[in-house]
Amino acid sequence: MSYSVAVRALCEFSAKVGDLDLRFTPSPTAQEGIEGHRRVVARRAADYESEVALEGQFESLRVRGRADGYDPSCNRLEEIKTYRGDLTRQPANHRQLHWAQAKVYAWLMCQARQLPAIEVALVYLDVDSDGQTLISEHHTAAALQAFFDTQCRCFLAWAQRQQGRLAERDRDLQALGFPYAQFRQGQRQLAETLYKAVSTGRCLMAQASTGIGKTLGTLFPLLKAMVPQQLDKVFFLTAKTPGRALALDAMRQITDATPQPALRTLELIARDKACEYPDKACHGESCPLAQGFYDRLPAAREAAAGVPLLDRASLREVALAHQVCPYYLGQEMARWVDLVVADYNYYFDAHALLFGLAQANQWRVAVLVDEAHNLVERGRGMYSASLDQSQLLALRQSKPQGLTRALDRLNRQWNALYKEQRAPYQASEQLPEAFIRALQQCIGLIQERMNQAPAEVDAQVLQFFYQALQFSRVAELFDEHFIFDISQREGQRKRRLATLCLRNVTPARLLAPRMQAARSVTLFSATLSPRHFYSDLLGMPADTAWLEVAAPFRAEQLEVRIASQVSTRYRERQASLAPIVELIAEQYQRMPGNYLAFFSSFEYLQQVAGLLAERHADIPLWAQAAGMDEEARQAFLDRFVADGCGVGFAVLGGAFGEGVDLPGTRLIGAFVATLGLPQVNPVNEQFKQRLGRQFGAGFDYAYLYPGVRKVIQAAGRVIRGDQDQGVLVLIDERFAEPRVQQMFPSWWRSGGA
Repeated sequence: MSYSVAVRALCEFSAKVGDLDLRFTPSPTAQEGIEGHRRVVARRAADYESEVALEGQFESLRVRGRADGYDPSCNRLEEIKTYRGDLTRQPANHRQLHWAQAKVYAWLMCQARQLPAIEVALVYLDVDSDGQTLISEHHTAAALQAFFDTQCRCFLAWAQRQQGRLAERDRDLQALGFPYAQFRQGQRQLAETLYKAVSTGRCLMAQASTGIGKTLGTLFPLLKAMVPQQLDKVFFLTAKTPGRALALDAMRQITDATPQPALRTLELIARDKACEYPDKACHGESCPLAQGFYDRLPAAREAAAGVPLLDRASLREVALAHQVCPYYLGQEMARWVDLVVADYNYYFDAHALLFGLAQANQWRVAVLVDEAHNLVERGRGMYSASLDQSQLLALRQSKPQGLTRALDRLNRQWNALYKEQRAPYQASEQLPEAFIRALQQCIGLIQERMNQAPAEVDAQVLQFFYQALQFSRVAELFDEHFIFDISQREGQRKRRLATLCLRNVTPARLLAPRMQAARSVTLFSATLSPRHFYSDLLGMPADTAWLEVAAPFRAEQLEVRIASQVSTRYRERQASLAPIVELIAEQYQRMPGNYLAFFSSFEYLQQVAGLLAERHADIPLWAQAAGMDEEARQAFLDRFVADGCGVGFAVLGGAFGEGVDLPGTRLIGAFVATLGLPQVNPVNEQFKQRLGRQFGAGFDYAYLYPGVRKVIQAAGRVIRGDQDQGVLVLIDERFAEPRVQQMFPSWWRSGGA
C-alpha cells in the first residue's frame, strides 16, 4: 500500500525540533511572499528554472513537491523564503526546517537529473529592503539521499499506521448505518440530496427548519460519501459554540452505532480559549508548554491519535499529560483526523488553517456550513479592519523607543485624511495610499523591534501592531467590493479624532475560491431565503443545487398574529410602548406560560419592560443586559423552566435570537416588536448604495432581507418539536405587507391581532 506526502509536510513532521517560537515568523503576507519569489526569480539568469515539479520514492512512500528554483549554470537548488526584521535573530530550528526542505528537494533534483552533487541554497528576501541573503552548502547526491531516507523512514512508520487506520476506517464507513431506526421527516431528503451533490462535485444550499435534525442529516451522508468520493477530510464549520457541541454530539451518536470505529474527529477552538498561560508569550523562554514543544510533540501526537473524538476537554488532557500547548497540538492533529469541527474562520478567513492545509496537501475535502445565514456578516468581518486614532495618540504619548518619528508621520497623514472634512462621516471608494505607506513603515519598525528585543516590546505597541497589520493586509484586497470610511468625533480638549475603516461589503470574491476549492460545500440553515441574496453575497458557484425541505410542523401548532395597528418605527416608538405592553399582558393572561419578547435595542427593551412592570406587576419578567458573559446568559435561559411563567426580554439578533433550544412548555410564545431592519445610519446607507449598484436592490440587500431573517430566526425559538404548541405575535404594521409575508416560512398561517 503506497502513501503520498508533500515535501513541506514531510519536513514539518520529521525535521521540527526544539521550542515553539513565534517571535520570528515570516510576517509578509501570502501575496508579498509570491511577489518576493517573483523578484528573486527575475534577477536570475535566463535559463533559471522556477517552480520545478519533483517527486521521488522511498519504499512505499511517494514524496512530491515544487522546488522554488534551480540555476543550471551553477548547479544550485534554491529554497526561497521572505521575511521582515533581523535575519540574525531567526531561531535555529526555523533555519533547520528550511535546510531540511531544501535538502529533500536537492536529492529529488539529483535523482531526476542524475547529478552526482549539487549546491543547496537558502535565499532569504527582506520584503522591505528588497535585500537578498544567500546561504549555500555543497552536498553530494549520496549524502542527500541518506538525509532523504532518514526523513522518510521517520515519517513512513507513522504513515503506515495511518494508512492501516484509514483502511479500517473505510471498512467501518461502508458498513456504517444510520444511528436510528428511521430518518425524521425531511431528514432523509436532506441526506440524499447532499449525497448526490458531493457525488457530482456540486455545492448545495439547503433551507431546512429546526426539528428535522440538520446536523445529523448532513454529517451522516458525508461520512458515507468519504470512501466512494475519496474524501480526505470533512470540515463541519459553525458560527457559535453551541453548533460545535451539536456536531460533536451527532458524531457520538454515529460512532456509537459502530463498534470501536476508526473514525477520528477533532474540535478546534480559538487560541485565547485554549491557552493555559494567557499571561505568557508563545516561545520557550516564556511559556513552559512552548519550551521543547517539538521534542515532546511526537509522543503527544501518538497519544492524541489514539483518541477517536478529540473534543476540547480530551485534547487538553492529552496535551497537558505530555506538557505541550493544547492549541498547537490541535493544529497538528488537524492533519491526522477525518472530521474537523471548527469555527467558520478556520476555512474562510484570509489566513485560514484548514484551507491552507487542504491546499498544501492537495486534500479532497467536503465542507458543511452550519447556520450558514451567519456567513455573510462573518465573511465581511474577516475581510474588514479598523484603526482608532485615540490608540495612536496614546501610543505617541508613551514615546516608544525608535518609533516616535514614524508614529508622528503616521499621525500627520491621518490628520490630512479629514482636514477638509465637514461631516462627521465620510466614505470613499479610493484607498488612502500615502497613509497606507506610513502605516506599513510603522509595522516594519515594530516588527524589527520585536525581532531584536521581543521582551521589551510594550503591550500597547503590540496591540497597535496587530491592528495595523490587519488593516494593511485588508488594504491589499481593497477593490469595488470595499468601502473606506472616516468617522470623526471629538476627543479630549476638543481635539478632533478619527476612526478609519476598511469595510467589506460583498465577500463573494474572497469566499468563492474557498467554495470552488472543495469537492462540495453545503450551506444549511432554517433561513437561507431569498436564495439569490446568499448566493450573490457568498460567491456560490453557478451550478449550486438548491433544496428547501418542507417543515415537519403543522400550521395549527403555531398561532401567528400580526399587530398591524402598532408601528415600531423610531419616530413612533414612544407611542408604541403602551400598546405593546397591553398586547403582552393580554396574551399572558389568556395563556400563562413562558414567553420571549424581542426588541430592536436595549433602550427600547428597557422602556417596555419598565412599563410592563409598572402596569402589570403580577407578570414575572427578566431581561437581557448588554455584555452578558456566558454564566449570565445561562442564568437568563435557566429561568425558562418547564411549565414556568414569565416574560424574558431580549434584543433581536442577539444571543437569544437563534441557537437557543427551549422545547415543550419551557417556551410557549414570542413577541417580536420590530421588523428587525438594521439601523439607518451613514454606514448602512453606503452599503445600500453599493449593493444597489451591484445587485439592483440596495434596500432589500442592506435592510429588508437581513431584518426579516432575524425575525424568522427569533420566531423559530417557539416550535422546536412536532408536539410543541405556541403563539407568535409580530408587532409592526409592516409585517402585513405582502413582500414581507412572502419571506415567512410556508407553513405559517398569519392573522390579525
